[in-house]
Amino acid sequence: MLSAGWLIAAVFVAIVLTLWVTLTLTRLDRLHARVDAAQSALDAQLVRRAAALLQLAERPDSRLPPDRAHELIDTARSALAVRQWQDADRRTVENQVGRAIAGLQSDRPRLPADAVTELAESATRVLIARRFFNDAVRDTRTLRARRMPRLLHLAGRRELPAFFDIDDTSVFAESPAADRQAGPSG
Repeated sequence: MLSAGWLIAAVFVAIVLTLWVTLTLTRLDRLHARVDAAQSALDAQLVRRAAALLQLAERPDSRLPPDRAHELIDTARSALAVRQWQDADRRTVENQVGRAIAGLQSDRPRLPADAVTELAESATRVLIARRFFNDAVRDTRTLRARRMPRLLHLAGRRELPAFFDIDDTSVFAESPAADRQAGPSG
């Protein structure tokens, strides 16, 4: 028979393992919730950026050539129409929006100041939201790649989150030099 010492040690090991699995499962659930929240925030910022581009293109005082304005309207509307999150089309459309915004840099002094501010803020917010989302995805994937969560299938049937990579390096950022050229606005 087992002695009382071995029995106590076995119970202690079982409690420690149960705690470890429970804490890991709780952390994994929190990370998945963080990914979901970051995805919602990123989606909202992408919609805001496309809406800011659409608003600028549709403004009569934007002083954009009509063909350029129609091109921007089509780009923004196609971005607003895409609803699938992890779709290659979404990335393509969002890259087109980013390039369209970056292409407005040379027209910036002629554009209305409030539209420039909204576009710059929305582009910066997309950059930040994408970083938060990709950080959450990285943390979740790191925990799920460990041996115990894989062997015990702690993630259940949840899909492995994927990174959202778009080209947002050419952000339509605030530029004091451009604002000085535009002059004071009332």
